[in-house]
Amino acid sequence: MRSVASIAVVGLALSQISTAAWAAESVADFYRGKTISLVVSTSVGGGYDTLARMLTRYLTRHIPGSPAVVIRNMPGAGGIVASNYLYSIAAHDGTVMGAVQNNTPFEPLFGTKQAAYDPTKFNWLGSPSVETGLLAVWHSAPASSIEEAKTHELRVGSSGANSTPSFYGRILNETLGLKLNLIVGYPGQNDALLATERGELDGYPSAFYNSLMSTRPSWIPDKQVKLLVQYGAEKEPHLPDVPFIFDLVTTENDRNLWRAAVAPIAVGRPYLLPPNVPQDRVDAIRKAFWESLNDPEFRDEQAKASLGADNPRTGQQIQELITQAYQAPPAVVDRLRKLANP
Repeated sequence: MRSVASIAVVGLALSQISTAAWAAESVADFYRGKTISLVVSTSVGGGYDTLARMLTRYLTRHIPGSPAVVIRNMPGAGGIVASNYLYSIAAHDGTVMGAVQNNTPFEPLFGTKQAAYDPTKFNWLGSPSVETGLLAVWHSAPASSIEEAKTHELRVGSSGANSTPSFYGRILNETLGLKLNLIVGYPGQNDALLATERGELDGYPSAFYNSLMSTRPSWIPDKQVKLLVQYGAEKEPHLPDVPFIFDLVTTENDRNLWRAAVAPIAVGRPYLLPPNVPQDRVDAIRKAFWESLNDPEFRDEQAKASLGADNPRTGQQIQELITQAYQAPPAVVDRLRKLANP
């Protein structure tokens, strides 16, 4: 009897090993010879696009079956066009991935009607970094600290009333009592930064640290700008002396507001798979994404290009951040929506 039982146990173990091997092989078989489309929600040549094109070479190495990965740019509505496509139109079999702006997972939370998707149903793969937002003003601006910004008006640039810079500018004004005068009409951050250099503006309310170091690497080291406050899920280690928003706000209501408001920054530059992709393929792509971000060659290459992809987050971490944001108290959500859509 013991012999029969032993044979049964061994048989079961071999069966489980065989099943696991078959499952791993099935993912490789599915992807072998295929092409994955990576939908990038920005135009060609920007930071998102540059990073995605670099990352595709490493994803091909790490995804089982070594499929080709090609970029498909789909800009529009700050990433909403691409997110709608990925949710409702793209193939949900694992052959389409997405790289979207960090605002897009939260547009439905902000009450944006054009956002026809449920971010909690995407399969989030991870992010190459987290971001830190900065209120950055030119060295000659009439305020050098948060206290001075409460009594001196600062002209800061933005693309439109409902844009990310305007959103954070309004929250800074409301929670810290600043006097930021939002000047809208600049097509993008680079245009506003050029206007700051010309003296047309005093600064920018949502300069992201990685982006600023990539596009204006001398500004911070050479003290061409003054950084009045930083905001995000955590302090930027390279900016120990810049005040952190959660050390400045004084009420729990304001802290709750900022916790929800910095969720887009905390997800960094997120990558995803559409809903309903088979779980074994989701697991395989998540693993390949993480291995690619930590590939020594990739880390060295992105560092040389100053892409700031050196503080990655897993798909599970991104999924949890998004879920937590959508569990914010109704009063916080209502306040958030009023600030996002004045």
